[in-house]
Amino acid sequence: MMILHLFNPEHEIALAAHLAHFTPPHAARQLKADLCWLPALWADENDAVLVENADYARKSCARRCKQLGRKMPQFVERNQLLQLPITQVDPWGWDAAVATDLQRWGVAADVLPDAARLERYRLLAHRRTSAQLLPSLRVEGMVGVAMECSSLQEVEECSERWGNIVIKAPWSSSGRGVRYCEASHLLNSEKRIVNSGLEGWVNNIIKQQGSVMVEPYYNKVKDFGMEFEVDATGQVHYLGLSLFHTKNGAYIGNLLATEEAKRELMARYLPLELLDEIRQRIIDKVQLGDYQGPFGIDMMVVNCSRNTTLSKRELSTLNSQFSLHPCVELNLRRTMGHVALSMTPTDDDIRKVMRIELTEHYKLHIRKAQ
Repeated sequence: MMILHLFNPEHEIALAAHLAHFTPPHAARQLKADLCWLPALWADENDAVLVENADYARKSCARRCKQLGRKMPQFVERNQLLQLPITQVDPWGWDAAVATDLQRWGVAADVLPDAARLERYRLLAHRRTSAQLLPSLRVEGMVGVAMECSSLQEVEECSERWGNIVIKAPWSSSGRGVRYCEASHLLNSEKRIVNSGLEGWVNNIIKQQGSVMVEPYYNKVKDFGMEFEVDATGQVHYLGLSLFHTKNGAYIGNLLATEEAKRELMARYLPLELLDEIRQRIIDKVQLGDYQGPFGIDMMVVNCSRNTTLSKRELSTLNSQFSLHPCVELNLRRTMGHVALSMTPTDDDIRKVMRIELTEHYKLHIRKAQ
C-alpha cells in the first residue's frame, strides 16, 4: 500500500476557476515549487511525495526531517507515477484540476475521486457551508452570522443592518477575495454603494461565482482554529489547536507549541470548557458527506466591549469582555495548522513560530517565539 502525497496550494484558486485544465498564477506556481517537499513532514517513509524536482526536495527537507526524527519518504516526479503501486492519493486539497493532472500523468482512475464526488467537494468548500454551520455551533454568549447575497442590493442591505461589513468571494485563497468595508465609506444617503471599485468587484464575483458572502466586521483580538480529519467511516477526529497570525486576512505564521501550552494561551481569553464544548460540537455536528481527509475551522476571539456590530440583545448575553466566533471559515483541505501540528514540540516550555517568507523564493522559517 502506497499513499501519494502532493502540495497543491493553488487548490482554492482552482475551485473558483472550476476548470479541469487550469494554469495557476505565477505566485501559486512558485509557492508550489519552493515548498513541494512539505508533505514529507507527515508522510510515512513508505509513501511517495510528488514534486517537480526530487533532488531539490530531498535537500530542502533533510534538516527538518532529521530535527523531527522522521525518515524521509521517497520523492517522485510525474514521469515516475506509472511505475508506482499507488493505492491512495492525499493532496493538499481536492479539485477537478489536480485530479485531471494526476490521471493524465498515470495515476489510476479508481484511486481518484470521480467528477461527481469532486463537485460535491467543491460545493462543500463554498463559504456558505461555514454560514450554514454557524447556528449549530453557537451557544449563548457567542457571536457570528453570515449571509449569502446574490445581488448588490442585498449587500447594501447587509451594510445598512450591520454597519461595517466583510465581503468574501465564495471560493478564494488566503487573504484574497476578501474586502473590508466601512459603512461610512460604503453607502450614500440613499443607502447605495458609492465605491465604484467595490461595486464592480462585487458584481464581477457574483457573475463569476453566483454570489458573495457578507458578514459583520468584528473587532478581532485573536486568530485561532481547530484542526480535524475525517476517516473512511465518516468519523471526525480532533487533531489539535492552531494559533496563527494574519494580516489583512492573509496567513503569516503559526505557533509551534504543545496542546497544553496553546490551551494555556487561549485561557487568557476564553474559558477552556467553552473550547472543549465547541470541539465536541464540531465532532458531533459537522456533516461532510463522503469527504475523507483533513479539514480545519478558523475561529476568532472578539472584543465585544468595542464592537459596534453587536445588537443590544447580543451584548446582553455576554458575560465577559471577550467572546468566541466559532466558525469564521471551514477549510475543506489541509491547512498550515496541520503543518504546524506535524512539528509540535514535546516540551511544554518550547514555543516557536513557523512562518512562510518570500524573498527570492518561498522559505519555511522556524524561530523561537518572542
